[in-house]
Amino acid sequence: MSSDRPRLGDWGDFAELAKLQDALLPAALAAAAGSPFYRARGTVPATAAELAGYPLTSKADLRDAYPFGMLAVDRSRLATYHESSGSTGTPTASYYTEADWADLIDRYARMHIGIAPSDTVMVRTPYALMLTGHVAHAAARACGATVVPADNRSLATPYAKVVRLLHDLEVTLTWSLPTDALLWAAAATRAGLQPGRDFPALRALLVAGEPLSPARRARIAQVWSAPVVEEYGASETGGLAGQCPHGHLHLWADRAIFEVHDPATGRTTPDGAGELVVTPLFREAMPLLRYHLGDRVEVTYADCPCGWALPTVRVLGRPGTGAGLTQVGLEDLVFRLPAGYGVMFWRARHTADGLHAQIEVAPEHGAAAARDLRAAVGAAHGIEARVDAVPPGTLVPDAVLTALPEVMKPRGLFTADENWDRALRYY
Repeated sequence: MSSDRPRLGDWGDFAELAKLQDALLPAALAAAAGSPFYRARGTVPATAAELAGYPLTSKADLRDAYPFGMLAVDRSRLATYHESSGSTGTPTASYYTEADWADLIDRYARMHIGIAPSDTVMVRTPYALMLTGHVAHAAARACGATVVPADNRSLATPYAKVVRLLHDLEVTLTWSLPTDALLWAAAATRAGLQPGRDFPALRALLVAGEPLSPARRARIAQVWSAPVVEEYGASETGGLAGQCPHGHLHLWADRAIFEVHDPATGRTTPDGAGELVVTPLFREAMPLLRYHLGDRVEVTYADCPCGWALPTVRVLGRPGTGAGLTQVGLEDLVFRLPAGYGVMFWRARHTADGLHAQIEVAPEHGAAAARDLRAAVGAAHGIEARVDAVPPGTLVPDAVLTALPEVMKPRGLFTADENWDRALRYY
């Protein structure tokens, strides 16, 4: 496929964007013809009209094709192999060529705040088999920045060490889950540091991996005195959307064709509310036709002051409860509580008696915070909620925020007073 990837500004409006997609689609369909999975389905679509009636590709299809049933190029051309987190079931495999990587890096580097050689970027999403940490690392290096590969699945970088690195290395940009940014703030406080004061080099927090409500985004920004810049994507596709300077999340519709699927009717439309379907336009190793991600979204085509002429997306996460509650919806109510209450951590579940929620809050604000959240849930959803105010340290124990676990390399020889039960382990 061509390496002449579109740049923001190459099209002036949505009509020109559609023409660009039409011009790019034939190469994407031709690449899919090399995939054993799509060949086994029969005739691979050759036109946009044929694609519109083509069956969706599901996560189950990707699992059934494990490991290389979706591979459309010779294995000698592969650069990396990845698997998803498996948070919604068995992990799915994905793979990328060097040309695929050029596209991944290019999309990530579209961050409107920019990544420069003067930046120090802490990458705090998983490395291992997942894609997210590797993309951020590669994009930051391609922009000349210094990378701090902190990972968030490693015993070598507990929260207390992350706070030290943020402070001592004068980190300017971070890449993490939104929740991690709140955990760092709590860990910094436990270490006697003030997030909005003692980290003056931090100029933005780059986040992805979880649905993010407007209220939680605002709270993270307020806590750290730095803007929060959101990105959205998946291991199977790479980045799919990025945040513009006006705070809207835009789908990269010059790099993929997006549809919205209504699971109740089976219909797909270009916009509206439903589940996201993606056809990447620049994918060599693993072309995907009408890939059904399953994330609940709301897509709109409307002019934005940024001038990007790209559809706007709200990511709503996975389906919620029978009462109409979703995680992002309830999260928004939690973070609309007065900032003075200091609520950052919460959990909730549906029981036979209704919704039961817990919020971490200082005792002097407990009664008011519980009352306000109970009222907000009732007003928004018409359901009774039991809300318990629990003291700080209940949901996120202090030990999680302050511990510096001992890490050792595998050993075989120990002295008499050492614990030789740790032989050959790395922890």
